[in-house]
Amino acid sequence: MLPEGLRTVDEALHRTRFRILPFLGPAFIACVAYIDPGNFATNIAGGSRFGYRLVWVIVAANLLAMLIQTLSAKLGIATGRNLPEVCRDRFSRRTAILLWVQAEAIAMATDLAEFLGAAIGFHLLFGFGLFPSAVLSGVAAFAILGLQRFGFRAFEAVIAVLVGVIGVCYVAELTFAHPDFGAVLHHAVTPQFGGSESVLLAVGILGATVMPHVIYLHSALTQDRLVPETDEDAQTLLRYTRIDVVVAMTIAGVINVAMLVMAASTFFTSGLLHVDSLESAHKTLQPILGSASSVLFALALIASGLSSSAVGTLSGQVVMQGFIRRQIPVAVRRLVTMLPAFIVIAIGVDPTRTLVISQVVLSFGIPFALVPLVVFTARKDVMGPLVNRRITTAAASAIATVIVVLNLFLLLQTFGIA
Repeated sequence: MLPEGLRTVDEALHRTRFRILPFLGPAFIACVAYIDPGNFATNIAGGSRFGYRLVWVIVAANLLAMLIQTLSAKLGIATGRNLPEVCRDRFSRRTAILLWVQAEAIAMATDLAEFLGAAIGFHLLFGFGLFPSAVLSGVAAFAILGLQRFGFRAFEAVIAVLVGVIGVCYVAELTFAHPDFGAVLHHAVTPQFGGSESVLLAVGILGATVMPHVIYLHSALTQDRLVPETDEDAQTLLRYTRIDVVVAMTIAGVINVAMLVMAASTFFTSGLLHVDSLESAHKTLQPILGSASSVLFALALIASGLSSSAVGTLSGQVVMQGFIRRQIPVAVRRLVTMLPAFIVIAIGVDPTRTLVISQVVLSFGIPFALVPLVVFTARKDVMGPLVNRRITTAAASAIATVIVVLNLFLLLQTFGIA
């Protein structure tokens, strides 16, 4: 933890025992978006239907995410501003307002899925009804967000612990499942499909890789933490930020692989090829692997839902402040974003189906965050000495194009057009 008053890169390097520690944190918050309840459903479906075949898709998706999150953090370091603020400064007021409206809608759709995921987790673990479980999720979410009054380090620490809980739960799950690690390593580096359905599911995994709200957020998380006083300081900060991103995103990638491998080792090998909901996965685990495995699954889902929901609320604050220079109390925002989940539960809509629909809504927002990020980080008048190299811009542009096209394809598939 940083000593009191430590704000500059030079102080971080020379007044702390472990140089890397002051630079860790932002990417761990961002990585939560890559292990949210939506990932649970996708990875379980992929593993149960196609075994280990799609492990390589998760590996590829994680590598893409590393580059994108690094660009977001770099924008914050170079400009001292977050992506919504840069958009507000560089675009017309009308464009900024339109971007804010769509970003708020995306943030709310994302938060709906994540809050529902936590509620389902409490429901599975304790057997409560979904509505009481949602209330319990709301209390826990408020408690986590309340930690911000003690500084960003306390909030980051809790998020890191929750990510650790998810990781530990899935490592324990793997000890029950006894996967074939040789086959896992083979499929991690060997692109392979198992028919047209596996192609569609692979597109789903890749297309849903980038969460627009966390692109906005990561650029904000680098603000007002460590202040680079020189160009050399900025380069140093970026170098350590890359380490933060690689470590955090690697952990998220390993957890996602563990989800798919667990489903493949448990459901695919047992002939249960259509475990496509969180409830059915939980129910099926117990007779196959024992009660401890189903408890671990529920705990991991709770940790995922609560952490990603808290991060989603924080992203909403960044979006409003950045695009239109307005803020509302975080408690008010939390209440507003909780309401759709309570309405969905109260009217009896299938929560898993709601998760899927929310992911479709989310995909609409990806181009509006990703394309400006690539454009701005390629401009020297915005980034100064931290401007992208040509090869970085080319890679980022290709990745942005692929992700946008994949999400467009998913939307067309969802609505039965393609």
